[in-house]
Amino acid sequence: MNDAQTVWLSQQAYQNLQQELATLRELNAVAPQPDADDNSVLVRQARHARIQQIHDMLTNAVIGEDPPDDGIAEAGMVVTVRYDDNGNGHDGDTETFLLGVRGAEHGDLEVYSVKSPLGAAILGARPGERRTYTLPNGGALGVTILKCVPYGLHQAALT
Repeated sequence: MNDAQTVWLSQQAYQNLQQELATLRELNAVAPQPDADDNSVLVRQARHARIQQIHDMLTNAVIGEDPPDDGIAEAGMVVTVRYDDNGNGHDGDTETFLLGVRGAEHGDLEVYSVKSPLGAAILGARPGERRTYTLPNGGALGVTILKCVPYGLHQAALT
């Protein structure tokens, strides 16, 4: 996350990330300095990368609030799409996911980044709009936006 991307976090997600950050910093403080040939160099680098990722998320966090309930696919929205039937096995399947930032928390909900191929394609779309994105194999897949609701409203509807 190098550019400032708003991260919509529940209070619980914010607390979980703060706890994880504190734990990772503590591990770095007590861990012995690694040898150049030691695998712990990779572990330390991965830990440092996660610390930076969490720090960036917390810096850009909006806590306990939802994005506007305007029906637009954007970060913090739970989006339901229908995949086009183009012979690739999706056959008009629907999927509901959070358009957000990976690495926060969102329970059982799949998260797609706004920078992912699907996320970038649907960013700014409204229900009824069809968008196409490029698959890793170079093919294209179309999706139709069915619904976009703020994460908090989605969670409230589940209870």
